[in-house]
Amino acid sequence: MLEIILVGVILLFVVSYRFSTGNGIYKFINESSHTLYDKYAPYSYKEMRTKIKSLGIDYTPRQYLTQIILIGGFAAAVGYLYFYSLIVAIVYLIIAIAMIPYLTYLRSKRQYSEFIFEQIQVYVTNTIMEFSTTQAFIKSLEGVVSSGVLEDPVLSDVKTMIALSYEKGDVYDSINYMNTKYPFFMVKNMHQLFLQVTKEGAKDTQETFDNMLTDIDALVEGVYRDRMDRANFHRQFLVFGFALYGLAILIQLLVQIDTYISLLDNIFVCIALHLLVLINTYFLLKGERYYNENVGAE
Repeated sequence: MLEIILVGVILLFVVSYRFSTGNGIYKFINESSHTLYDKYAPYSYKEMRTKIKSLGIDYTPRQYLTQIILIGGFAAAVGYLYFYSLIVAIVYLIIAIAMIPYLTYLRSKRQYSEFIFEQIQVYVTNTIMEFSTTQAFIKSLEGVVSSGVLEDPVLSDVKTMIALSYEKGDVYDSINYMNTKYPFFMVKNMHQLFLQVTKEGAKDTQETFDNMLTDIDALVEGVYRDRMDRANFHRQFLVFGFALYGLAILIQLLVQIDTYISLLDNIFVCIALHLLVLINTYFLLKGERYYNENVGAE
């Protein structure tokens, strides 16, 4: 009876830890992440994966195999050390490997969003610099396109902006198109400034654009600082998360292995142990999603 109570106490500890300390850390990271690379253009997973592969930042087959071995092996070890059952270990291994495509999706989504943010930064800064020479918004866009500094999908969208401008005879539809697809502050602010320049005439705008470039540099610096902070938090999060799987070892050290194995005949103990694994795994996946999806805040 004492052993059952011990398992229950540890289960309550995991739940309380995850819902209190975990949320505190999430809140701290969320509040400190005042960056702008969270919202990007809608895209399908297939298009995203194709771009990630073309950029050369996707895992190699060897890296994927290593990931499968490590994650699957760890899950099997947890299943066996918790329940001393090969069947449970195999089930855990299969479930863990089945989650790898989801982890790949999350990682690819983060990589793609970071790429889009970098492209938007290039689009904004180069358009402003081109305008200092051309003194015309559309000519600036054409200069950015011809310079070769942009890649798809942003390159194609800038070409669409140019085509819309010539078709409609003004810049309003093209700006609305870009603002809708890439709703970053830097994009909206730059476009608003160009609308004013187009409407009122390009007079004494150099200082205004220089100030905007300075603001963009500060913004980008904050984004990359946030990215490093997130990476550090992510490593610490994983260390604590995986360490909590060792609670079964702690129980065995406290009650001895023979006593622990005899406890496994009790259905309630087995349920409690499965809940330990389930709860910790849920929060690990939740943390992975937070790290890879919520990569900034407007």
